[in-house]
Amino acid sequence: MTLKLALQTLILTALCGVGGFAASFLHLPLPFMMGPLIISGLIATVFADKLPDDYRFPMKFRIVFMSLIGVMIGSRVHADLLPEIPSLLASLAVLSGFVFAAHGLNYVIFRHLGGYDRPTAFYSGTPGGLMESLAMGEEAGANLAVLTMQQFFRIITVISIVPIGLSLWHGAPVGSAGGLSLGSAETSLSALPVALAVGLTGLFIGTTIKLPAAQLTGPLIAAAIVTVLGLADLALPQWVINLSQVVIGTSLGMRFTGLKGRMMVVAAGLSLISVTVMLALGALCAVLLHRFTGAAFDVLMISFAPGGVTEMGLIALSLQANPALVTLHHVYRIILTVIEMAVIARIRPKDRL
Repeated sequence: MTLKLALQTLILTALCGVGGFAASFLHLPLPFMMGPLIISGLIATVFADKLPDDYRFPMKFRIVFMSLIGVMIGSRVHADLLPEIPSLLASLAVLSGFVFAAHGLNYVIFRHLGGYDRPTAFYSGTPGGLMESLAMGEEAGANLAVLTMQQFFRIITVISIVPIGLSLWHGAPVGSAGGLSLGSAETSLSALPVALAVGLTGLFIGTTIKLPAAQLTGPLIAAAIVTVLGLADLALPQWVINLSQVVIGTSLGMRFTGLKGRMMVVAAGLSLISVTVMLALGALCAVLLHRFTGAAFDVLMISFAPGGVTEMGLIALSLQANPALVTLHHVYRIILTVIEMAVIARIRPKDRL
């Protein structure tokens, strides 16, 4: 990353950080991610001409902070969690059905309501596997600009609706909007180098063996191993968690650089319909599993919400749900979606998707 790009990114992140404090003052859910996302989204779409030519948010900068989020989630895994794994079989089985049903319903929405061509509708409707959907969709002849918008709108719509919906469900603000903290204000800076080393090690291994969402799952698994074995205390101070959310929110909003006009409005409307349908389906699955397994409804709801792995892990943390169990569900959802895409693409010609 050049010095010029680094300076531009630091200025942008600082500006969006102000949006995080404003969102915190307004008691918005996940304020230090939602505030920067809103600010950077406005900059990318309304004030794109004010940005330097060809500016792109550096993903390597983002990955460092995503690794720290992975460490934070992994540090919540303790040995007493392991006996719960067999009880997950029921929810993972239901999640399998959810993936196929959600993709089918989304295809109908994008194909018949949105009027998209078959490849674009098929890959826009995947309930996970963002990068894989873009890569396979481009290869199949999908409209990449539309596909990119729909996939990012899916994530942003989910992380906007889910915390608000759960606040309404509980009848009061929940998570960070209700004053809960993701980190520890008393943690010293001495824990940060160890956490960063564990995160980067997990990132390297996860990327090498090609784990799904490796920038999160690699550090998560590494931190979980370190925590379960009692090798180190990986607790992170609150300001590090807030900064990580600011960087992630800023980078998400900047994905919309240069997008404007009717196409964006249509994509946002279709995304709202699609996400509403998927969340309703996820809520139905959560209600059924709650009745048969006794698992908490809100934890199940987060587990079925088709957002980004990092973002849903943050929501789980902010609600004091078990982030490791929630993340496991989302990693499984991504793996299953990618397998489903590959199988269907292989057995059906792209003009018959």
